[in-house]
Amino acid sequence: MAKKKSKREHVWLECKQCHQRNYRTSVSVAEGTPKIELKKFCKKERKHTVHKIRRK
Repeated sequence: MAKKKSKREHVWLECKQCHQRNYRTSVSVAEGTPKIELKKFCKKERKHTVHKIRRK
């Protein structure tokens, strides 16, 4: 039996301040491209900053 094609895409979360790609996650792209901004810890800045989606 064939595997179903996933409607999820792997994307990177990039820090808005230092532009370093720190996290990788998967998002659903069935309804279109989501605009996600999350507060995550940046190793370079050593504090919580806003991260946004970047494709590689």
